[in-house]
Order: sequence, then structure tokens, then C-alpha cells
Amino acid sequence: MKKHVVRIVGGDYRKTPIPVIDAAGLRPTPDRVRETLFNWLHHFWGGEFSDKRVLDLFAGTGALGFEAASRGVAHVQMVESHPPAIAALRALRNRLGALQVRIHAGDARQILERLNDTPFDLVMLDPPFGQGWIEALWSRIPSVLSPDGLLYIESEASLEAPDGFELLRRSRAGHVHFHLFRFAATQKTDNNPMDTPISI
Repeated sequence: MKKHVVRIVGGDYRKTPIPVIDAAGLRPTPDRVRETLFNWLHHFWGGEFSDKRVLDLFAGTGALGFEAASRGVAHVQMVESHPPAIAALRALRNRLGALQVRIHAGDARQILERLNDTPFDLVMLDPPFGQGWIEALWSRIPSVLSPDGLLYIESEASLEAPDGFELLRRSRAGHVHFHLFRFAATQKTDNNPMDTPISI
């Protein structure tokens, strides 16, 4: 039986296969969704990735975090609690020589409480569905985001922006809704948020 993999879709590591281990709740972000997200980021960051710091709180296979590293961000911090997934993340980082990637073993809540240094330009949340993670973490996210920092969320239902956040973009792929928010935005929203399903 062929091993399940996803592939990095752009940047320096483009076409690199990422093994998908067999783990409960593991749901790699599809290629088309990652492509859409990084098109959004390219727009809002003006194509400038090299000075950005990214936090991936539910790394899983690492598809989102390694995609960010592939696009040239300065730093990617991945958080994962499942030991086999952590081992796979470290193996891929070492194989790529991706020195800008750091991998933390632990629970997203605990890591957020410990992160108090330089804030992040992008935080990515792709947690297991049906466990209340997004609701539990909303109040903690501002403490690790830079002013006007971006927050990407995948969820089982469409989300509205809570206080202090602005919805910039959203779309849907199958049963997965994905969103891009801006924290403490001082600028007007660029056009209306996109709310168009994409096929995968």
C-alpha cells in the first residue's frame, strides 16, 4: 500500500513530500488550501516573507509550517504533542536543513503561556475538530501576536471575528472552513472577505 504523503506547493522546498503518519485527528491541510493561504499572505505582506516570524500551534505533519519555511520566513516555531509526529517533524527539518524551524514538544496552551519574547507576525491554528481548542485559545492569542499580526484558523464551521480581530479572508474546502484574521487592525479591510468554496 502506498504511503500517504502531501507535498510542499511553493518556495525553496517545492514538491518535497511530507509523510502523513497514522494518528487520530491528524488532518493535513490540502495543497489547494495552502496555496490559497499563501496567496493571501503574499497579498497582505506585499510579497515580503523574509522578516516574518510564524507560530504553528498544531503542527501535525508540518505541512503549514514547512510551507512557510519554504517561502522564506525568518523563523517558524512548530508545536506538537504527539511523539511520533514530533519525530517525523524533526526528521524532515533535518533532511531539509531548515535551520529556521524550531519544534516544541507540548500542549498548545502550555506553550502559549511560556512564549513571552518576540511576538509573531502569523499564528496558525489547525487543531483537531470537536475538542473546543479554538474557543479555549482565542483569549491567549493576542499575547503572542505582533500589532496587525495575522491569525489563520481552520475549523469545522465558519467563524466570525471576535473583539480585537478583523476578518480579512475566508473560504471553504469540503467540510473545512479556513479564515485569515488580523489582530488590532488599524487599516481598512482590503475589499470584502472572500467567502467562496474551493474544490480539492
